[in-house]
Amino acid sequence: MAEKKILVLGSGTVAKPCVDYLLRNDSNTLTVACRTLSTAEKVVAGRPRATAIALDVKSEDLDSHIAGHDLVISLVPFVYHADVIRSAIKAKTHVVTTSYVSDAMRELGAAATEAGIIVLNEVGVDPGVDHLYAMRVIGEVHDKGGKHNSATFLQNGKVVNISNKDLMGMAQPYHVMDGYSFVAYPNRDSTPFREAYGIPEAHTVIRGSLRYEGNPALVKALIDIGWIDADNKPWLKDGMSWAQIQQLATGAISPAETDLIAKIDQLCSFPSSDERGKILSGLRWMGLFSDQVPTLHGSLLDTLSAQLDKLCSFQPGERDLVMLQHKFEVEWKDGSQNTITSTLELFGDPDGYSGMSKAVGVTCGIATQLVLDGFPPFNKTGVLAPYNREMCDAIRVNVEAEGIKLVEKMY
Repeated sequence: MAEKKILVLGSGTVAKPCVDYLLRNDSNTLTVACRTLSTAEKVVAGRPRATAIALDVKSEDLDSHIAGHDLVISLVPFVYHADVIRSAIKAKTHVVTTSYVSDAMRELGAAATEAGIIVLNEVGVDPGVDHLYAMRVIGEVHDKGGKHNSATFLQNGKVVNISNKDLMGMAQPYHVMDGYSFVAYPNRDSTPFREAYGIPEAHTVIRGSLRYEGNPALVKALIDIGWIDADNKPWLKDGMSWAQIQQLATGAISPAETDLIAKIDQLCSFPSSDERGKILSGLRWMGLFSDQVPTLHGSLLDTLSAQLDKLCSFQPGERDLVMLQHKFEVEWKDGSQNTITSTLELFGDPDGYSGMSKAVGVTCGIATQLVLDGFPPFNKTGVLAPYNREMCDAIRVNVEAEGIKLVEKMY
């Protein structure tokens, strides 16, 4: 087979399983690009037919690097995908991303079609693996003459809009299976998926995120006291302690813990003294009341993120969990009703890939290989996502072969 040259933009944890999957095919050669060369070198270390380069997606060199490859996988932040696609259109190079199709990306569909390339998106885990099984269940129900009463955020036929500030307050207990205590809240804009999934009869369509109980309440408190703020603050200076930063962020009268907590009580609404205690304990664990001096990273959000990156990093022997579930309320032709669930419970390997990096990276690698092979319908052009059964089934069969599988039940 002819050599296929693949450019991977980004070298995070998802890149390794994606690269490893694609290197199983002897016809593939890969270039892994990152702003920091040493980071890209860690991804390709010990891997044949893989090279690391330093590349900033905002640089003028992007065009020439994309032009030298048959396909580019964009694993950089989604805000750069449109720029990558524009370069790929000029070079007539195929594109794969794991991100939702944004308006800016969708607007490039006609140009991508004219260039004769496919821009395949939403081939990670969420979005990605979720589509594969949603389309399967929906298709099978329709084949049997059934329809979906409930399946994102469309509720009882009406579009419901929730602001980012109020989103965490929407979290509700959600039972997936015994042994887990999850809450769920709406995830992004769910309204297009009634059409995308081909279920016009559905009155309620909600795509949500699962979190352990207590997580959304803690995040809501961080929002209320100003830490989830991406704007640069002129008063944020090197040498300030966490407590001093907290004082200025909230308007507390002093950096003393008692005054900081008094201000938090004004800004946050706690449903109970028990939850108040848990949230204050969480803020204390983050160090936000301490005299320690953090390394600043531009904004309050970036500074807090760096702190959480240290506190929440996996220790030796620890592993992550990916949990995903579809729940469909189905009405059959005879008027009977059932609930159908499809559930993924995927643990990471303490000595290998995390569950999340495997689910995203391997799925992305599988979709990429199908594009490279020209496997129908991956030989289409334009800006696409896996919203049809043929495309979803082709990816799903390969994903299941890698141990990423949802278990279906009907009640």
